[in-house]
Amino acid sequence: MKIVDVCAFYTPTGGGVRTYIDRKLVALAARGHEVVVIAPGEENREEQRGPNARVRWLKSPRFPLDRSYRYFADRAALHAMLDEEDADVVEVSSPWRSASMVADWRTRSGSRARLSLIAHADPLSAYAYRWFGNVASTQAIDRAFDWYWRHLRRLDAQFDHIVSASDSLTQRLREGGLNKVTTDPMGVDPGQFSPRLRDADLRREMLALCGLGEDALLLIGVGRHAPEKRWDMVAQAATVAGTHTPVGLLIIGGGSRQRRVIDAIGDNPHVRLLEPIRDRTAIARLMASADALVHGCEAETFCFVAAEAIASGLTLIAPDRGGAADLAQANDGVLYRSGDTQAVADAILAFAGTRLASAAGPLDRPVRTMDDHFDALLALYEDNMVAQPERRLDVA
Repeated sequence: MKIVDVCAFYTPTGGGVRTYIDRKLVALAARGHEVVVIAPGEENREEQRGPNARVRWLKSPRFPLDRSYRYFADRAALHAMLDEEDADVVEVSSPWRSASMVADWRTRSGSRARLSLIAHADPLSAYAYRWFGNVASTQAIDRAFDWYWRHLRRLDAQFDHIVSASDSLTQRLREGGLNKVTTDPMGVDPGQFSPRLRDADLRREMLALCGLGEDALLLIGVGRHAPEKRWDMVAQAATVAGTHTPVGLLIIGGGSRQRRVIDAIGDNPHVRLLEPIRDRTAIARLMASADALVHGCEAETFCFVAAEAIASGLTLIAPDRGGAADLAQANDGVLYRSGDTQAVADAILAFAGTRLASAAGPLDRPVRTMDDHFDALLALYEDNMVAQPERRLDVA
């Protein structure tokens, strides 16, 4: 079959979404399908990514709140691309204007393409719950943002599938009145991450970078410096925990919102910032050589970096909401109250005590791969095609 992914979050400098899309281009083509990604870009151009795999960039303006991203602004141009591609399935990776544009396209064109919304974003958790969570309950915030839930319910009526990456997000969407939600957890690059990559010399080097000896606790955090990632909170928590036991923290990532993180670190030599690491082999070695991954964001729909850490044998220290929480609960992680610096510090110290009491090293856990996710996604689409025999199904 031919699948077109209209992905507003795909950018060459992106994190989890870029990882997911790059793997999709390889995995779906290898299974005999044609896959095309339409993404907002600096100019109109097309990239061939191998047999039956392409990226089409549509010239689009920068997103004003985060200039590392762009957004679809030209409805007619997007519709023209969709007309040209004539897909069996059109996926959309953002619940905002691109989803409405695609729904309008199917109505206007009369296309019988199946529409699938992939929930790569959870805007209420990323923004509204974070902004107002200290003064109002989640239920009260949901009522105040009922316009957004009405928008999602309209998309639920217009789309054939809403694909959620975690059970907690699926539950929230269903409680919000959506009827077509299915859970298909994402996963890690197969064969990329493993506790067998642990390197004692590399661990000593990372701790030395933090000004500590090899008996200290080594934490790692990976992600862009956006407000919802809460790296300032994580850095402050590591400093608090470090007053009780030696704690080193490496935060790997970048972005325009780095000032708050630098201010939170202050003069603590045991917390260090590293530039983004694009080499997947290198990041896999770093992960396997740490003691735990600490994550600050409760707005993750899946949390690739948490899954990669678990695949690397690490314990996950995570907030008690969102996709990272689901992964931590399923893999003996340590949860803390979201958005609470002292709670993060207490979780770090709880893990440190457990680590000192146990002689066990990194754990080799079975993990779900992205290929498992894609197989389940294709099965969902193929079952739907069987129910709609008028559509073509060109499966090699």
